[in-house]
Amino acid sequence: MSMNLVTLLYLVASVCFIQALKGLSHPTTSIRGNVFGMTGMAIAVLTTAALIVELAGGKAEGMVYVLGGLLVGGAAGAIMARRVEMTKMPELVAFMHSMIGLAAVFIAIAAVAEPWAFQIVAKGQPIPAGNRLELFLGAAIGAITFSGSVIAFGKLSGKYKFRLFQGAPVQFTGQHLLNLVLGLATVGLGLVFMFTENWTAFFAMLALSFALGVLIIIPIGGADMPVVVSMLNSYSGWAAAGIGFSLNNSMLIIAGSLVGSSGAILSYIMCKAMNRSFFNVILGGFGGDAGGSAAAGAKEQRPVKAGSADDAAFVLGNAETVVIVPGYGLAVARAQHAVKELAEKLVHKGITVKYAIHPVAGRMPGHMNVLLAEAEVPYDQVFEMEDINGEFGQADVAIILGANDVVNPAAHTKGSPIYGMPILEAYKAKTVIVNKRSMAAGYAGLDNELFYMDKTMMVFGDAKKVVEDIGKAIE
Repeated sequence: MSMNLVTLLYLVASVCFIQALKGLSHPTTSIRGNVFGMTGMAIAVLTTAALIVELAGGKAEGMVYVLGGLLVGGAAGAIMARRVEMTKMPELVAFMHSMIGLAAVFIAIAAVAEPWAFQIVAKGQPIPAGNRLELFLGAAIGAITFSGSVIAFGKLSGKYKFRLFQGAPVQFTGQHLLNLVLGLATVGLGLVFMFTENWTAFFAMLALSFALGVLIIIPIGGADMPVVVSMLNSYSGWAAAGIGFSLNNSMLIIAGSLVGSSGAILSYIMCKAMNRSFFNVILGGFGGDAGGSAAAGAKEQRPVKAGSADDAAFVLGNAETVVIVPGYGLAVARAQHAVKELAEKLVHKGITVKYAIHPVAGRMPGHMNVLLAEAEVPYDQVFEMEDINGEFGQADVAIILGANDVVNPAAHTKGSPIYGMPILEAYKAKTVIVNKRSMAAGYAGLDNELFYMDKTMMVFGDAKKVVEDIGKAIE
């Protein structure tokens, strides 16, 4: 296979990746975006596999290794994709990022050990300083991504008793100073490797990078992990791009840069939606005051106006406009199909129904849009926060299903831990119906003043069952 053909195929794959990002920016084009993404990755993988076999002299042994890797990796990916629930998607993403980071580390080690095998230099020749810098950066970022993603996976999963995997932040005196020292030491050892090609410095740098990945993630609470996962997504992209420069692989450079930049943009969007500091995410200080927020939000139980599914059905049936606010509780209950059926019944009665989506509804941007699309909710009924907030004041009913912090009016109160956080202004509706399992606080650990308003009716229970009961009562 000529290098011109390889370059051409990599260029086609890169164009597919760019089109995939464009397509995934909106639900109506997301299927096309996924097709472009799968096509681009298939071209990139097969081209690289053919190139590896050719560099190995076309030996059968090399072909077996390549095909074995493709089969094992492809089968594992297919099985995980089929089994994962939508609510567990952030965990899967964290796991995938850890694998990308570890792959970058392994490639860097192999390139340092045998640079001639990657056609970096002729056998016996030293690695150029520029390539050593690229290998150092790719390996360090990859190691941080791997260990950080493992911690993020554990915190999101909530299945493990090991303290580092608990949702609560792990903090100790001098934590940020230690991170700073380790970061400077990592950079220093990397520079030593760049100037001397010293193996000891390289592996010491890797060890510190693995430790740094753990230390910058453990002080972050489990509720903030989706933002961290997005940032680690960016890290994994830059790690791949760094290795791509070392190997002179244009495909890795382009794909890594796309992942790195899009992950950083997504992290910024999520930070803005949650009133968090983007730089705190990068520096590992993000979420450090989560415990304090929870303590500040602890209050005595206050009386609320509770109602039944029949009561909610009566209110909804007599409305002219209804805005549905789906949240994480809806995603956990898998209630999107029941909600769609309820909306159809309301529309059949001549009631205008709209869905209001917060940027981080369901814990990840686009998560709730995917759930609603899965239930075939019409796209013209789904509105982003900026487009729907102005309509809550004219809505007869806002029905909140499993959402909490994203509708908390405390975001408009100075001194509140979530002050400044953009919210869906459901409290402006004439009547508010809230479905939750209990009065437990949201991820921010704060009481929600919306639940105690005179206009609000609480309907307790599993979202799917409650919505189904409301639908039956409306009939």
